[in-house]
Amino acid sequence: MATTHQVLLFLLVLACAGAAARGFYLPGVAPADFRKNDTLAVKVNQLSSVKTHVPYSYYSLRFCRPEAIVNSAENLGELLRGDRIENSPFEMMEPKPCQVVCRIVLSQQEAKDFKEKIDDEYRVNMILDNLPMVIPIKRVDKEAPPFYQQGVHVGVKGQHAGSKDWSYFIHNHLSFLVKYNKDANTGLARIVAFEVKPFSVKHERGDWSGDAICLMTCSPRQPIRNSGWPQQIEANKEIIFTYDVDFEESDIKWESRWNTYLDTPDDHWFYIVNSLLTVLFLSVVVAMIMLRTLYRDISMYNQLESQEEAQEESGWKLLHADVLRPPVNADLLCVYVGTGVQFFGMLLVTLLIAILGLLSPSNHGGFITTMLLLWVFMGLFAGYSTGRLYKMFSGSEWKKVAIKTALMFPGAVFIIFFALNILLWVEKSSRAVPFTTMFALVFLWLGISLPLIFIGSFLGFNKPAIDDPVRTNKTPRSIPEQPWYMNPAISILLGGILPFSAVFVELFYVLTTIWTHQFYYMFGIVFLVFVILVMTCAEITIVLCYFQLCNEDYRWWWRSYLTSGSSALYFFVYATFYFFTRLQITKAVSCIVYFGYMFVVSYAFFVLTGTIGFYACLWFTRLIYSSVKID
Repeated sequence: MATTHQVLLFLLVLACAGAAARGFYLPGVAPADFRKNDTLAVKVNQLSSVKTHVPYSYYSLRFCRPEAIVNSAENLGELLRGDRIENSPFEMMEPKPCQVVCRIVLSQQEAKDFKEKIDDEYRVNMILDNLPMVIPIKRVDKEAPPFYQQGVHVGVKGQHAGSKDWSYFIHNHLSFLVKYNKDANTGLARIVAFEVKPFSVKHERGDWSGDAICLMTCSPRQPIRNSGWPQQIEANKEIIFTYDVDFEESDIKWESRWNTYLDTPDDHWFYIVNSLLTVLFLSVVVAMIMLRTLYRDISMYNQLESQEEAQEESGWKLLHADVLRPPVNADLLCVYVGTGVQFFGMLLVTLLIAILGLLSPSNHGGFITTMLLLWVFMGLFAGYSTGRLYKMFSGSEWKKVAIKTALMFPGAVFIIFFALNILLWVEKSSRAVPFTTMFALVFLWLGISLPLIFIGSFLGFNKPAIDDPVRTNKTPRSIPEQPWYMNPAISILLGGILPFSAVFVELFYVLTTIWTHQFYYMFGIVFLVFVILVMTCAEITIVLCYFQLCNEDYRWWWRSYLTSGSSALYFFVYATFYFFTRLQITKAVSCIVYFGYMFVVSYAFFVLTGTIGFYACLWFTRLIYSSVKID
């Protein structure tokens, strides 16, 4: 559920960007200073898997537990991501070898649960000072910094020496390494890395008396000593969980401690620049052709002097009395355009905030929370654009259109989300949104977004109607037979190729980041791709709209929306291709979750790109028809 803290954080982001740039730390991302012998509390997060993408709570398995499990303060984004950040029995004060956490005896069902999670390659995720626990993996270039892999596998599946039977082994010993940066003047330290090495060790017990624990495989004076046998998962057999803690001073600054986590692949920039240059080249070529053609057409039309010459006109000027005729289902078009404006505003402001560095990756779920809040408040602009457009179409029932704008797209998304949430609830996944969070989402939707859309629609509808550059006849003219290449289905499908190509390369990295549980923080690149997407949507739609008008077909309203919006079809097809070629999902629930979420994203992409194309065509048609002399 969204907390007051998160709302205040959001408002502070918008109001105090200048102060942040001067070194002001936003709440939740300020550095924490530690002194010697301060207790460092490790928190546990979800169990995640790239094979199922159905997360579970850490304590859904029989791991060692503290006396009381306490949930950390969660924001709306964390709950939607399936994060369940809780306390743990792991505490760090000084270097400690071989600390016994607990002893457990697994029941038949608990042993089965562990084996199922190992089969599905689930990982244990922990957090220290908002840094995720990672395993450093050395690169081929030994001088390069290591690659960080998030989390530790619950266990492994293997064979004992000389045995053909497969067994399951649990990682029951964790060797933690905490790297810190120390201030020489104050003696205070800041944590800059949280690394771990997992082991599966069948501990050998020594003489135990009361609470005094003695192990033959390690002791409080010496680190783990592998006995040669890993700890097998068996029902009714004891498992001893232990951990080591070591500290290492590092020259990594606290401000740059996320650099390694957010490492960009070496070939990423090459593909991005190559893609952007290609799209920019095509955009320049298209713009030059259009400008020359339009200049020639307008000059020719304006040079016509006699009525006899005017009767010999052909092409787009003949449509001046029909080009602004309201389309069929004009109210539905207004609804989709208003929703697209809402999306456009949300993405633009979110990316600007992220580029300014105000969305720290240490603020778990902050990005999703910001997007949701911006979506709600952008309802004002959605309603305004809907009302203005509906007034231009000479509509009168603006209240109904406002209600449709507030309910249609969010309602469809909510139904899909609710259905997926039921599946996750049946699976007992941590991503299943609690009832209180669901209530908070409905409140944001119906309690804030809907009233704002109503206010915006009222303001937009009550402004004077936009003056048309030409008059519309009461009787529509007949449309001549169109060439095959101007068939609506063909032109619409062709129009979506270029906008999709603008995001194709970056889409691969975004999908990889999301579905392989990695960090993504290249918002500068995303903003650049977003700008190129806007340009390509506008240009390809204008070009195809011009060809359509030249063939004396004035039904451009819906086609302009669908032309650039068809890129969402390629988006979903690529997501399907990515699923079968890059992911290893096999379970039915996981497949449904994947395609459910990708359908919602594709639907949102359709609304966004369609709105961009529509407004580009609206500007274009009004411009060209106001530039010629029409009696």
